[in-house]
Amino acid sequence: MNILITGASGFIGQALAAALLEDPSITTLTLTDIVEPPKPSKSTDTNTKVHCVKADLTDITACETLLTPDVTNVYLLHGLMSGAAEKNLDLGLRVNIDSTRVILDILRKVKPGIQVIFPSSLAVFGPSEGQVVTEATRPCPGSSYGAEKLICEILIDDFSRRGLIDARIVRLPTIIVRPGAPSGAASSFCSGIIREPLKGERSELPVSKDLALWVCSTRTVIRNLVYANSFPQENFEGGSRVVNLPGITVTVREMLQALKDVGGDSAMDLVQEKRNPDVEKIVNNWPSLFNTAKAKDLGFISDGSLQQAIRDYIEDYGTSSNIQPSRV
Repeated sequence: MNILITGASGFIGQALAAALLEDPSITTLTLTDIVEPPKPSKSTDTNTKVHCVKADLTDITACETLLTPDVTNVYLLHGLMSGAAEKNLDLGLRVNIDSTRVILDILRKVKPGIQVIFPSSLAVFGPSEGQVVTEATRPCPGSSYGAEKLICEILIDDFSRRGLIDARIVRLPTIIVRPGAPSGAASSFCSGIIREPLKGERSELPVSKDLALWVCSTRTVIRNLVYANSFPQENFEGGSRVVNLPGITVTVREMLQALKDVGGDSAMDLVQEKRNPDVEKIVNNWPSLFNTAKAKDLGFISDGSLQQAIRDYIEDYGTSSNIQPSRV
């Protein structure tokens, strides 16, 4: 296989690339982003050729250079996140819709039937008012980011229906815990209220502690993204290629309790409540209850506890503080 990952500088792209390097059937892995992505550390322990390419995917020529007939699978991870897309409509449209349309048009011509994995988002939905969401639930995005993701979902699903590509559209829960600096996502605080305190740094909580969210650990998301590349299209048995990936429903209060369970009172005390109406306006529109029977029938795996997600994060990315995680 010759796999291309767009948006590969982000932590999901880097973690996904590292996981894919464990597959000996992958001969070439190309990572691209608006800045040149770093090579995963595992790239020195594999026979897979890894190419890192700086490219602006809003430029047609750059896309044509990357999307050659020898590419067999594409992960479309690039995008402008929810908060940033809400602040800059024009940029969000260019990055989240226009570039995806250009990529799809090139792929259907140079490599008809190519497998395309598109991570979408629960942001395509509006408030569920306590109702359980399934793939049959009508999307009603409450943000430009959600609308842009939905537009791409519809286009990719239609291209797959026509046989132009082999699509796998996987709607991701909010991922915790993300490493690195805070992102432009409205949900960035979900990781921030855990990541920063574990480093001994203060973090602001911009929403109510009673807010319920649909979340998933990094490890589970990566495993499911890898799996999305592995099963035959016949498993979909016709119909839509959209799948709501497994996650768990938690409140912010439960997230803070998990932080306390793992990091202790010293970590918990570093979280300061400071409500942000702009963030609340976006995340309050997201549903928190999902039926993921379709995903499980297809073979996607379920997630574990919040406490385990935090311990996995510490094991994978470490902390820079003197806080010693509890093993309780």
